[in-house]
Amino acid sequence: MKSRREFLKEAATGAVLLGSSAAAEKLAFAGMLEQRVAAAKSKVVIARDASLHGAGAQPDEQGVLNLLDKAMAAYTGRDKPLEAWKSIIPADILAGKTIGLKVNGLGGRGISTHAALILAIAERLQQAGVRAGNILVWERDARSLAACGMAVNTDASRVLCYGNDVGGYEDQPVQCGATQIRLAKILTRECAMVINLPILKDHEMAGITFSMKNMYGVVDRPFLLHGNNCNPGVADVNAIPAMREKVWFTIGDAISSVYDGGPGFHPERLWYPNALVVGEDRVALDHTAWQMIERQRAAAGVPTLEAVGRRPDYIATAADAAHRLGTCDPGRIRLMEV
Repeated sequence: MKSRREFLKEAATGAVLLGSSAAAEKLAFAGMLEQRVAAAKSKVVIARDASLHGAGAQPDEQGVLNLLDKAMAAYTGRDKPLEAWKSIIPADILAGKTIGLKVNGLGGRGISTHAALILAIAERLQQAGVRAGNILVWERDARSLAACGMAVNTDASRVLCYGNDVGGYEDQPVQCGATQIRLAKILTRECAMVINLPILKDHEMAGITFSMKNMYGVVDRPFLLHGNNCNPGVADVNAIPAMREKVWFTIGDAISSVYDGGPGFHPERLWYPNALVVGEDRVALDHTAWQMIERQRAAAGVPTLEAVGRRPDYIATAADAAHRLGTCDPGRIRLMEV
C-alpha cells in the first residue's frame, strides 16, 4: 500500500489523477498537499460567534462573513482576509480555473448549507481574484440547491449554480470498494479544485454526516454505499483519486445542526453551535464533528451514537492503511477553538 507521500508524488506526475488535467495543475495540487500533510499534526479550526443565529431566524449575513474571516485567519495565520484566501488557493487556479463549492441541501430548508455562508465565500474568492464565472455552487440537483437558498444559474457573467442534473455523470464507472459508481462531470471535468461546504448533522445510518459523507452527492448511485452504516462506503468514495485530489479543503457549516434524527430536518432536535469548522484533513474534521454531536447529545440526555448502534466507524476506516485519508487520533489533531 502506498504511503500518502508516495501517492502525492505520483499525483505530481499524473499517475493517479482521473481525467486529463494539465501537468502543471497536478503538480500545483500535489506540491501544496505535500507541504501541508508534512505537518506533525492536522489542524482543525472551530470558529464561533454565539450571537450569530437564534431560533427561528436566519443568520446575519455580515456576521457570517465576519465569522468566515475569523476562521480563515485562525487557520492560515493571515489576518487579512484576501491574504488568507491567497494562501489556500493555488495561483494558477486564482488566475482562471474553476473552483467548485460543494454544498449540501439534502435535509431541506431547515438544515442545509446556509446561503449566507455560500455567498460570503463567493465574495471573498472574487475579491481574491477569482472571476465570478469561475465559481460554481454545486449540489446533486436544483431541488437540493433551492434548499440552500440558491437558484440555478448558468450565466457565466455571474457565480454559476447548478447540479449534477445539469452537469451529468461520466459514462465510464470507477471502482469504489466492492462496487462501481459514476462520478459527476462537475468534479471530473469542470472543477480544478473543490471547497467542501457540508452541514453538521446526525445521520440515521452513518452516525454523523459532515466532510466525507458530503461526497455522496458526487456519485450517481449513493444508495449502493449505505450498507453497514456507510462503512467502508464513505471511506471508499473519498479514496477515489479525483475525490482525494480535488476535494481537499472544507469549510463546514455548523451554524445550525440536528443532533438526532438526521439527516432530515427535525426542529425539536435542532441546535445552534453557531460555528464554522475549517480544515484540510477530512478524517480529522469528521472526528471533530463527531465529538461535537456527542457532546450535544449528552447535554440533551440522548444516548451516545454507539449506544444506539450508529457509531461512525467509517471515520477510523478512512484513516486506516488501506485508505490513508487523514487521522482520527486526537493526539495528532491540532484543534484550535476561536
